Formats: sequence, structure tokens, C-alpha cells
Amino acid sequence: MAAQSLDEFVSRIEAADGAFFLRAQKRWDCIAKPLHGLGLLEDAVCRIAAVQRTERPCFEKRALAVFCADNGIVAENVSQTDAHVTAVVAKNLCTGDASVCKMARVAGCDVFPVDMGMCEAVTHPRLFDAHVARGTKDFFVEDAMSRVEAEESILRGAAFAERLACEGYALLATGEMGIGNTTTSSAMASVLLGVSPELVTGTGAGLSAEGVAHKIRVIKEGIERRKPRGDDAIDVLSKLGGFDIGGMAGFMLGAAANRISVVIDGVISQVAALTAVRLCPLVRDYLLASHRGSEKASGLLLDALGHCAVVNAEMHLGEGTGAMTVLPLLDMALSVYNEMATFDDIQISAYKPL
Repeated sequence: MAAQSLDEFVSRIEAADGAFFLRAQKRWDCIAKPLHGLGLLEDAVCRIAAVQRTERPCFEKRALAVFCADNGIVAENVSQTDAHVTAVVAKNLCTGDASVCKMARVAGCDVFPVDMGMCEAVTHPRLFDAHVARGTKDFFVEDAMSRVEAEESILRGAAFAERLACEGYALLATGEMGIGNTTTSSAMASVLLGVSPELVTGTGAGLSAEGVAHKIRVIKEGIERRKPRGDDAIDVLSKLGGFDIGGMAGFMLGAAANRISVVIDGVISQVAALTAVRLCPLVRDYLLASHRGSEKASGLLLDALGHCAVVNAEMHLGEGTGAMTVLPLLDMALSVYNEMATFDDIQISAYKPL
């Protein structure tokens, strides 16, 4: 049964079990290969083992939730397209025609589109309706949403993670779709990280240098007008953010409450992850960084989260595509972990750190 309050979800989150991380690490060190030869992939398997509290982690059944929402800030000409594109891509997510759907088939991952607040309602049996409102407001003019709406978006995301947990999914991933959400995420990153908008604002879906400069001006003045409190993640979300970011942050909280690891996508997912960690620092144990995107804020956000991305391919597509690139790599790593002979099996001396 889903929790009825954010505090209830947070109260259920426990630290991952470090003892199982060490046991998994010991297993890696016994395998007949160079120590830490698979690098970050070894660490990822250990982290999942610590979350699942087992030496033999399993994540064969996995799901990607793609949170779709529109952002009022597009009224300030910060994007090349409008809210109609969000609805079009949401339909493609439902029919399996979006980019991430093609990648998810290869990665053996089920895709769940979630309407967190699109301006245009999309009717499809595969779309989960969790919308808080039909798009946020323009944070250049007024708060993007009320604090109540921000908390509701987080709760609805958490409830969706709980639903997938009840369906037996052992590994979750986040993605998003929403025109204008590189602007909302850049604004939130600026405040949460305590850095200037210039350091965290990129081209989004392909703005020119002039377009980026305008986007930075809008973010900077929007922050000055809204005056969000950097030490209050929900205040930052409500004044500058989007329902997709709130939904993903809640999704991570809900996954952690159900002891499930979450593969996060690019910069927008990373802002959501930092929001979740600010609400409950223990969530950090449950996160797996997939890739370091080409958006300027990505590296700074990963540093703030204390995570290293497995992939650095200069991606910026969104939808959860970065998260999908990592799943086959994790499968390959787990195959080595489970099936490779140990040094004892082949009767040679194990490698030792020198």
C-alpha cells in the first residue's frame, strides 16, 4: 500500500547494507582476472548487492519510468519547440516508437510512460496518469507550482515506484520528456549547487549561442524574482522546477523505500536525484549513475551526488536513453561475477594489491 505522506516514505528508507557490498567485492577479488578489472561495473554490482542484501544480486526484471510534463517557462522562448512535442513523444513512448523504446528492447527493459503534468492530455492504455496539473506556470512570472503541488508530484512518483516494486521489478531506471525541462533543471541546479546559471546552462535540444545566452538571462532573472531557498529542496522545486523532476525525485525515494536500486539518466534525472538526496541522504546508496551527459551541469551534479558515471558518450537525448546504455553492461558484468572461474578453481595464486 502506498504511503500517504512524504515523511512516511522517508521513514522507511534504510542505508544499504555495507556488509554485502564487501562480500560482493570479495567475490570479485576471487575471480580469475585483474583486481578491479571491470572498474565501475564491479562497483555497480557491489552497490546492487548492498541494496538487495545478498551476495548474488539479480536484476533480470527491470523497468524504466519516463516522466512526462510541460513547463510554463517555454513562454519565455527558451526552447525551439512547444508543448505539443511533449504529447507527440509521449504517444511514441506508448506505442514503442520513441528512441528509448528501441534501446530498451535491446536492454530487456520494460518502459512505462507516466503523465506527470503534460499540457495536452494523451489517452492510451499504456500511459499511467499521475498528472498534478496541466503543466507548470512560467517561473519568470510566478512560482512554477505551489508547495502542495510539488509535494504531490514527489508522492505520486514514489507511489509509482512502489507499484513497480509490487509487480516484482528488481531494478528501476528514470527518464523524462518535457519541452523546457533543461531550463527548469538548469535553474534548479544553479540554486541547489550554489553556482551561477552560466556554469550549469547548456544548449538543451540545440539552441544557438544567442539562444543559450537568452536562456541564461531568463534563468538568472527568474531566480532573482522567485528567491528560492537553496537549503529547501521542495522550495526550489516549487518555485523553479517541473512535475517531471518532482516525479523522478519521488520515484527514487519510493524505490529506496522498497530496497530497489535506481539507474539515473542525464542532467534532468540528476537534478531530481540531488533533490531526492537533499530530502533523504540515504537515497544516495540506491542510485547508480549511468552517463555523464553533454549538458554543462552533468559533471557538477554527479560530483555533488558522489557518483561516477559508467558511460561518457556526450549524450543529451533524454527519455532514459543514457540509463538504457548501462543495462547491457551491467548484464555482462553480472555474467562475469556469477560464472567466471575463481583463482582457486584454476589453481593459481590470487592477485594481491602491491
